[in-house]
Amino acid sequence: MSAQLRIGVVGVYHETNTFAPGVTQWEDFLDGFTVGKEAFLEAFRHTRTTMGGVIEAADQRSVLLEPGIYASATPSGIVSAEAAQRLMEQIAASVKTGLDGLVVILHGAMVSEQHSDMEVALLETIRSVVGKEMPIAVTVDLHANLGEQMPELCNLLVGYDTYPHIDAYERGLEAVDLLIRHIRGEIHPTIAIARPNMLVVPQTMITTEGVMKRIMETAFEIENDPEVLNVTVCGGFPYSDVPCAGMAFVVTTNRNEQLALSYADSLAQLAWSLRDEFVTKQLSLEQAMKEALDAKEGPVILVEGSDNVGGGAPADGTHILPALLKFPKPSLIMLRDPEAVAAAVRVGVGARMKCKVGGKSDRLHGEPVPVEGRVRLLSDGRYTHRGPYMKGQAANMGTTAVIEAGEVTIILTEQRVPPWDIGHAASLGLDPASFHIIVVKSAIAWISAYGPVAKQVIPVDTPGCCTVSLDHLVYRNLHLPIHPFMSLEKEHAQ
Repeated sequence: MSAQLRIGVVGVYHETNTFAPGVTQWEDFLDGFTVGKEAFLEAFRHTRTTMGGVIEAADQRSVLLEPGIYASATPSGIVSAEAAQRLMEQIAASVKTGLDGLVVILHGAMVSEQHSDMEVALLETIRSVVGKEMPIAVTVDLHANLGEQMPELCNLLVGYDTYPHIDAYERGLEAVDLLIRHIRGEIHPTIAIARPNMLVVPQTMITTEGVMKRIMETAFEIENDPEVLNVTVCGGFPYSDVPCAGMAFVVTTNRNEQLALSYADSLAQLAWSLRDEFVTKQLSLEQAMKEALDAKEGPVILVEGSDNVGGGAPADGTHILPALLKFPKPSLIMLRDPEAVAAAVRVGVGARMKCKVGGKSDRLHGEPVPVEGRVRLLSDGRYTHRGPYMKGQAANMGTTAVIEAGEVTIILTEQRVPPWDIGHAASLGLDPASFHIIVVKSAIAWISAYGPVAKQVIPVDTPGCCTVSLDHLVYRNLHLPIHPFMSLEKEHAQ
């Protein structure tokens, strides 16, 4: 082994909603496609991302970092077979030879037309290149659906501890630190996975309160055991219709398989005992608008989790828009609609325009809504994250138009944009605190952007591919029975 360790880093990050309209193509990954060391360092150094943490850890430990390909796309529908194959082949081929170890950055809920567990397929492809003996550390999102083969394909698995996800940087640091210790023979990781047989919606996974906080605190207590190297809690992603969907617990110990299994099982049993607490209540649109009108001060955040961009939804759901157009106080909503953006560009800033907005991806998310208003601003849609979520990372909304239609301000974008960072509004000269209502197409991650200014939060029950009512979705591949789709819970509990 050389005096200076050489560690590679590659990855692909996509949360796949198999119920979302459309297919995710190769082109969808190009905006987040980073090739080689120079580009990787330029894009991610000093950012609060997993990649930023990997870079910082390598610098701190005087490791020679050898980046290959890293690709990402906004959560969306199933990945095409062609895109998946190209990603796997190019990522595996980009791994440098002669490495001492490798970090693979994944989401954990990626699905393609030919692979129900895309991450396992990718790791198998990487293993075919680097061999079985190469030490590999994998990082995953808290919403990962972990396949059974994952522990056989990696030596270390480190997942986010927070939702909203504000610890990606720290998990990158941790993964590299554990990998270096493993390479040097200081630790011998043993991984165990346990599943409580539960499908949970993202709205109940917030880690700062409620049932998920209790589970995370128990995981942290387990990590205090000196024989435990890492505990990863995966809440799972219920909008991927795959056999491995659902909550899972991963415990990594130092050469103690029985201890890892015992701790993982204890966490799974705890989650199962709390299964009835993983519920969330939402108001009808009519009730929500009444409560918002009665609120003495804003912003009131209307949470439209059914059109959660961060969960793969199309971001053009219009179920709330007609009510906003009648609302007597200032409101803000963002929708993806390239056609409406093009219409705004044609008339120009300051001009009035009429067009039908949103509802163009499918009927589940509503019909196009006629809107008449003034074009307040046009933008290239580029900004940099300035809040706690992946601070410093570049973002791109595509060409963006801000339309004022009475009391409603509508942000129209070419690209789907999760409301993870305040920059997506502030970059357009909009002050969130000036609105009485802000509609967020998100489940929980909106808190990173609007949490500091929110005066009241109202979850709204509208149709969509990220609905909290999972019985509205038709699962064909899910491994059954699983809570809440169980008729024999008593047998499971035994």
